[in-house]
Amino acid sequence: MRSGAGSSRASSTKLPPTERLHPRADDLDLRSIGSVVRQLHDEDVVAVRAVRSALPAVTQAATAVANALRAGGRLLYVGAGTSGRLGVLDASECPPTFGSSPSQVQACIAGGRRALTRAVEGAEDDADAGADDVRTFDAGPLDVVCGISASASTPYVRGALREAKRRGAHTVLVCCNRPGTRADVDTLVLARTGPELVAGSTRLKAGTATKLILNAITTAAFVALGKVYRGRMVDVRPVNAKLRARAARMVAELTELPASEASRLLEAAGGEVKVAVAMHFTGLSARGARKRLQENGLRALGASGRKGAHARSPRSPGR
Repeated sequence: MRSGAGSSRASSTKLPPTERLHPRADDLDLRSIGSVVRQLHDEDVVAVRAVRSALPAVTQAATAVANALRAGGRLLYVGAGTSGRLGVLDASECPPTFGSSPSQVQACIAGGRRALTRAVEGAEDDADAGADDVRTFDAGPLDVVCGISASASTPYVRGALREAKRRGAHTVLVCCNRPGTRADVDTLVLARTGPELVAGSTRLKAGTATKLILNAITTAAFVALGKVYRGRMVDVRPVNAKLRARAARMVAELTELPASEASRLLEAAGGEVKVAVAMHFTGLSARGARKRLQENGLRALGASGRKGAHARSPRSPGR
């Protein structure tokens, strides 16, 4: 142990967990690159375990989002720094993956668009800016506002959540420290990742845990809304060669038609995988298949012949 390490470690225990010194990091700068990489990987396993412990809360958050989107509401992520960038990332990936409208899942980051690529000093300390962003979003009772803050104390996020709560939105806080005071949110998703190998650098395992949680919230919500069928993204927008090939392959797999017939069916459906499969199931035209999809959903249309078709619609979580 280096000189003075013991006293430094003792004083760090008064800090929030993500700010504390890691007990195995004092000699990190003396190790080989390979050793550092291996220990970083070991810490990522800690992040995965922390998320597993938070799964009941993740489920509650995903259920709230599914119910909101089904009712015509939206999801807004709010965060600063790494947390904000992860929210923007998740929101931006929903339309190409699930064919969702860009308005359904949105994100605000402290400091605005400039903060996506560089630090904006002091932006995370502005609680009023967080509240202003929620007002601009015009959050209401149909919406979910999800604050992302590894520390659980970022003023920008807390200001946003207070305004969202005032407006009647369902509020979620994703964090890696327990809030110092009782979090006044509907759903608290706490992944206890602990100290980082580089003290306070929550872009490491706290960021990993946050990414896993956001992935789970939106993916589970859109699965519940019928955007995924038999493990396939059937509402994908085939906007490039890779996605066009994937769309044709999905139609062939789900209908068990030869590739050439599946491609013709997809073309008749206007490039929409879900419509093409529904046309095959029902024998209807594209227009008729779209109507049946609106009435029943693809899962119901393809239920015959499938085993284990027992999925249930999520229930609204208690507020």
